[in-house]
Amino acid sequence: MNSREKHSELRQALTEQKPLLHRTLLFSFFVNLLVMAPTVYMLEVYDRVVNSGSGKTLAVLTLLVVFAYAVMEVLEWVRTGVLHDAALRFDARVSARVFDTVFEARLRSIPAGSTPMLGDLRTVREFLFGPAMRALIDVPFALLYILIIFVINPVMGWMSVVSACLLATLAWLTERDTQPALAAAGRAASAAQTYARNSLRNAQVIEAMGMHAGIHRRWLERQNEFLSLQAGASDRAGTYSSISRFTQLAQASLMLGLGAWLSIKGAFPGSGALIVVASTLGGRALAPIVQLIATWRQVVAARAAYERLDSLLDSVQLRAAGMPLPAPRGQLSVEGVTAGAPGSSAAILRGVTFSVAPGKLMAVIGPAAAGKSTLARLLVGIWPAASGKIRLDGADIFPWNKTELGPHVGYLPQDVELFEGSFAENIARFSDTDMAAVEAAARAVGVHQLIAALPQGYHSQIGDEGCFLSGGQRQRIGLARAIYGNPRFIVLDEPNSSLDDEGEQALLQTLQSLKAQGTTIVVITHRTSILAAVDLMLVLHDGVVKAYGARDDVLAALQTGGQKPASAGAK
Repeated sequence: MNSREKHSELRQALTEQKPLLHRTLLFSFFVNLLVMAPTVYMLEVYDRVVNSGSGKTLAVLTLLVVFAYAVMEVLEWVRTGVLHDAALRFDARVSARVFDTVFEARLRSIPAGSTPMLGDLRTVREFLFGPAMRALIDVPFALLYILIIFVINPVMGWMSVVSACLLATLAWLTERDTQPALAAAGRAASAAQTYARNSLRNAQVIEAMGMHAGIHRRWLERQNEFLSLQAGASDRAGTYSSISRFTQLAQASLMLGLGAWLSIKGAFPGSGALIVVASTLGGRALAPIVQLIATWRQVVAARAAYERLDSLLDSVQLRAAGMPLPAPRGQLSVEGVTAGAPGSSAAILRGVTFSVAPGKLMAVIGPAAAGKSTLARLLVGIWPAASGKIRLDGADIFPWNKTELGPHVGYLPQDVELFEGSFAENIARFSDTDMAAVEAAARAVGVHQLIAALPQGYHSQIGDEGCFLSGGQRQRIGLARAIYGNPRFIVLDEPNSSLDDEGEQALLQTLQSLKAQGTTIVVITHRTSILAAVDLMLVLHDGVVKAYGARDDVLAALQTGGQKPASAGAK
């Protein structure tokens, strides 16, 4: 066992369920004993009732066997409940960690984060109390039946062993021939679902430009690939499942025939009923193996899901919460920062240095692909810097506990994402909603009248990502969320890209008001209308600071083709 396996969080979570598993094994032992009740009943009827003709004995035996059936079903129900409890405890133990890990992977643009890991967790959880798991638990008890058959007759016992070995071989062949195809089918299904989901988000563009046929064709290619792989694996699994069922059925009759032949040869002492008992137990011994082969797809799917989850949890380490820090005042300092997208060695920003004092507004300008949005992500601590530091009040912002820091930071990305819930919940960041603060933020950005006119006002549901809102309205809601609670540090990435003249006026008034409250503001923009409220300017080009300082000085330097020294604007 390697070191990763020793420290596997999933393995540890499963190990913690051992007491419940031991309880399940105990119940399984009695369930498998009681499964023999009809066989014992048949034997006793032939031995005691048929020979004696006693109706009273028949009645007692019948009551006993019915009672045994009832007890067996109760134990089976309890066993399933214990497994379900184990699955829920496992889920409770790891679900928060999986969610946080997927979230962290998305932040770092780690490819594993795009895999539906929460669906994988569901697959593992459902496997733990599903029929495949119960079949796995019952397989060892097949030895109990084979042992009893050996006691009845060794030759018939060896025949049971041969049949069990044949089914074990079929199980191995099922694994060998279906696992790669099922794994490929799972990847193809995920690709098809992701493509469809991403395409449907742009349904209006697809419809307007007649792209439906081409998009549908490409999705169908992915879907057909998935269906083809799944069909191939299912065909092979079905073939082995049919062979296993045939083996089980044939074995029961062959065992019966073998017992009769042994009896004819005088090699089977005892009554003919024992032959029937041995034949019945032989079929029962093979039942869990047949069930396991029939549910092999569930085994393969659960194992693949487990491996993906285990790999993700091992590869993505969550950030430490960090030491508690006082609320920031808003002093921003960027010190020689070089950074790129997480997981990439290519630097997008190189040697960026500047500072912004509380109550100041700095505009960041530059051509496309200059690194402006990367800088925004660094400033709010989403992405780490490869070298250098970004400090807020002297503290490194990246490891700062975001639950603690978040209420003091506002962020508006280029692509505004709204979430399922009400307008009030979205503006209040899904925290304890302060309606006075929500309304104040909405009024500040000029969106109060729009929300108030809705049937339920601020409690109206925003819809799927705010689908019925215009781009400008979505941007205003996002801006209201960014300024909710009067944060001390705000980063806005193209906040006026979708705003009309009225919206821009509201934005300017909001920025002036925030500055008056001492808020530090960084605005990334291509539009000059916002420059009236700006104190400092930073010009980026190819990830390098080309100019930085007071607004008028930088504008003058740009007009003359000069470059403002970085130190000049730091005062």
